[in-house]
Amino acid sequence: MQNTKLLLPSLTLVGLFALAGCSFPGVYKIDIQQGNVVTQDMIDQLKPGMTQRQVRFIMGNPLITDTFHAKRWDYLYSIQPGGRQRYQERVSLVFDGNDQLIGLAGDFMPGVSRDQEILGEGSDNSVNQQPQQQTEEPAKPGSLLEQIQDEVDAAEPIPVPIPEPLDPQPQ
Repeated sequence: MQNTKLLLPSLTLVGLFALAGCSFPGVYKIDIQQGNVVTQDMIDQLKPGMTQRQVRFIMGNPLITDTFHAKRWDYLYSIQPGGRQRYQERVSLVFDGNDQLIGLAGDFMPGVSRDQEILGEGSDNSVNQQPQQQTEEPAKPGSLLEQIQDEVDAAEPIPVPIPEPLDPQPQ
């Protein structure tokens, strides 16, 4: 009889602790990721006319290959960071009858990749400026620059020795 008196309050206490642990502030909640990770750099590498093998090399296997639309590949990615609101991205690639890429639709659009932007290539908003022509002034007589230039002008080319071929049949 006394065991049942202790059992009921202890089960109730364990149940309350378990319930409090689910909603206790400060509890770490993991990020939930699903699908294919697709970046803007991956999209920028795609070009019309690429084969399905080339696209698969860049993008990876599609998450969805629809049996009713065999020429369309869908890449989905969703993440729910720490129990907060879910964020989702989607890209659909369309191929023609020859298995060549003809279009894409979704949250990413082709543009200048990050690498090209850093290097300053491929941007349409570049300002056309003529490169300034720098005229070299002759070195002043007796200066170090003139001495170096004289040594360079006086240098004679030395032929590079050609190594003898190795013996094809060593003993």
